[in-house]
Parts: sequence; C-alpha cells; structure tokens
Amino acid sequence: MKKLVFILFFIPLFAGAQNATDDSLFIHKIAVNILSSDASYNNIHYLTKNIGQRLSGSPHMYIAEQWGAQVLKNAGADNVVLQQCMVPHWVHNGTDKAMVTYKDKNGNALQYVLNILSLGNSVGTGANGVQAPLVRVNNFDELEEKKNELKGKIVFYNNPFDDTLINTFNTYGKNIIYRIVGADRASKYDAVAVMIRSMTNTPGQNYPHTGSLGYSDSVKKIPAAAMGLQDVKKLDSLFDESLPVTCSLTTYGTMLPDTIAHNIIGELKGTEHPEQIITVGGHLDSWYPAEGANDDGTGIVQTIEVLRVLRALNYQPKHTIHFVLFANEENGTRGAKQYADEAKHNNEQHIFALESDAGGFTPRGFSFDITDAAIMQKINTWKPFFTPYYGDRFTVGEAGADVSYLKDAFHTPQAGLSPDSQRYFYIHHAATDVFENVDIREMKLGAINMAALIYLVDKYGLQ
Repeated sequence: MKKLVFILFFIPLFAGAQNATDDSLFIHKIAVNILSSDASYNNIHYLTKNIGQRLSGSPHMYIAEQWGAQVLKNAGADNVVLQQCMVPHWVHNGTDKAMVTYKDKNGNALQYVLNILSLGNSVGTGANGVQAPLVRVNNFDELEEKKNELKGKIVFYNNPFDDTLINTFNTYGKNIIYRIVGADRASKYDAVAVMIRSMTNTPGQNYPHTGSLGYSDSVKKIPAAAMGLQDVKKLDSLFDESLPVTCSLTTYGTMLPDTIAHNIIGELKGTEHPEQIITVGGHLDSWYPAEGANDDGTGIVQTIEVLRVLRALNYQPKHTIHFVLFANEENGTRGAKQYADEAKHNNEQHIFALESDAGGFTPRGFSFDITDAAIMQKINTWKPFFTPYYGDRFTVGEAGADVSYLKDAFHTPQAGLSPDSQRYFYIHHAATDVFENVDIREMKLGAINMAALIYLVDKYGLQ
C-alpha cells in the first residue's frame, strides 16, 4: 500500500515537471526563431522608412493598412479582416512658428526663435498668427492665482517631469493633464493661446513633443503647441529676470470631418475552443513629426512576430487568436472601441488580451490588469519561463488603451508588455521617433516574451 501511494503521488509531480520542461523547450524554440529571423527588422524598416508617419486619416495611414494586411497574410494568418471604423481627421498643415521678443536690462530689443509643434487636434492660429504677452505658470494652482492677468495673453505651462520617479510613465501620467486640458483651462480666462513644456525629460535636446489635447464645449477653442526643453530653459531665464516677453505664434492645424479607417485583424483559428478569443496587438497610427518607430511601430512588428513564430513552429492554438493592428489610438482610440463594440454585438468570448505600446526597449515584464487573485496566482507560477528573457517582472496595473475597451465590455483579463521606460520619453511623439532609435535585438526580446505569454495562456487557460 505504501508503495502504491508513493507511485500515485509521484506521477502528477513527474507530469508537472515534464510539462514545465516541454514548455521551456518550446519557449526556447520561440526565442531562437525570433532572434535568428530577419522578419522583424525587415518589417520595422519598411514601416518606418517606406511608409513613415501614419496619422489617422492621412494618406500614409491607408498605405500602412494595406501593408499590415499583406504582412499578416504573409506571416500565416488563416484570415485577415479590415474592420471599418470612423476616426478623427486632424491635419497638421503648414510649418509651426513661434518667436519671442524682449528687452534686456540695457533696453536692447532682442528676439529668440522657438522650436514648436502644434498639439494634436488643436485649432490653428491661421496665417496671420497671434501676438501677445507671454505669461508663465508652473501649475494649475498658479493659473488660478493669475487668472485676472490672462485675458489676451499666451499662457506658457512649465511643469517639469519628476525625475525622482523611476518609472517614467508615472511622471508622464502626472504631467499629461497640462497637454490635455491646458488650453481649456486657459481659455476660461480669455487667454488667446497656450504653449506647454513638452512631455519629456530629454537632457540637452530641443525637440518638441506633440500629442493630443481635448476641448470642451463650454469655452472657446484656442491654439496650443509644445516646445523643447532648451527653449524652456531660455524662457525661464527671461522670466527669472522679470523681463517682459511677447510671443508671436503661427500654427495651421485643422480638424476635418471624421473619416473611414480600419482595424487590421489577422486570425489563427482555435482547434479546441474556436469560440474563445485571445487578442494581441498594438496601434498602427502615429503622430506626424517622425516615423512612429517606437510608438507604436515596434508594437505592431512584435504583434506580427507572435503570429509568424507560432506558424513557423507549427503551433496549433487551442483558442482563436486575433492579431490586431488598431486604428486611431493616438487621438481618439476609435479603433479599439469599434473592436470591442463589434465583439459585444456578436456575443464573442474574449478570454485574454495583450498589448504592446510602450516602446521596443529591453523587456522587464508585464503589467496585468487582472483583479481575480486566483488568475494572478496561476500567472505568477509562469515567471520562471520568462526569466531567461528578462520578462519576469509581473506587476498589477494598466495594460494599455486599446485593450482597455475589452475590459469594459467583457471584464477580459489583460496585460501590457512593460519594457524599460528610461529612454521612451526622449523620443515619444517627437521627431526623434525614427528607425535609427530602435534597437532590433531589444525589440525581438519583447516579441519573445509576448509570444511566450500567448502560448502559455492558450495552452493552459486562465481559469
């Protein structure tokens, strides 16, 4: 009897160890395949250098859609669908210009040209521009203190990044409010325009960083632009000396009627539970100053790599997997909303979603937006599989804007790839977000971790 008990006890332990070995070996095959393949390099190079910026509604966005559909087919998708959605159509137009004039303490009239970019969705000044005294405010509390001084002025928001926070996304989360509602807050007090300190901690550079703002219906829409940090330093020196500063600002941004775009969805059909869907994706659109390489070209390429490597290794998924190149994350998230709305209308079952939209840097792990303790306990047992690939730091937090709509619709467990964030805001929404600032090997490591997570979720489920 004791011998029989020992055998019965030993069998499940042996089976568990064998499964772990098999999983480690398969994930190693994923890594070897991705690291030795040129596919991800070729894809990110073509997307950035042959297509470039991909703002929603722009001609380049439609070129990118067709490219994405073809690459998903080439990677082995069973089916590729172009899912239509209506997206905002903001056009940058023209070349943004700004210059400040001031008198030094000796009374000499001087000028200084600023390097600026319109904020996305901002109204433009028109060809005549605006010229007005510039008022510096360091935060919204100071805006309220100076509210009686703002009529007819241009407000300069100067709220710096908190460099004491290790995760730079936390700093971005604190500061983004000035970009999003700064124009509205200043317009309430009859300011004629705003300029903001760019959402970056880039040392020694002067690239302005754009990004979307939002207008309310209760106040007049006024132009808004961002400036680089060297220009901020110059303006600070003038204000610190209490020198009156006048600014001339010319921008041409225009919001056109909504237009048609598409989510590009590649599908691998499940063999056991085809009705249950796992989603993995990134967003295909990007801002206009550069090539959208890390935001979110790398996420797009990693998504395609997950599909390609599973096909290359002849993996047959149990669940249906959707590989989604989302439309319009940057100034509306309309693609993500359409994906979730159609899924809900069709009574689909979405069991997991994974997003990559934090740059193609060295992976550190994943941020899981999961409240079920039992599911997180199960996921945490998988950490050793990710340790060789630097992806074993599992935290609980936000997963990503595009997959968040699935959470709202289905309470879908979800995750976001978490690369190292230290360099991300050097290039985010700026002219520096180009192919040359993508490290191909780091991007590949992110794809390995994503493919491993999709494999484990598909094989074992989350329940």
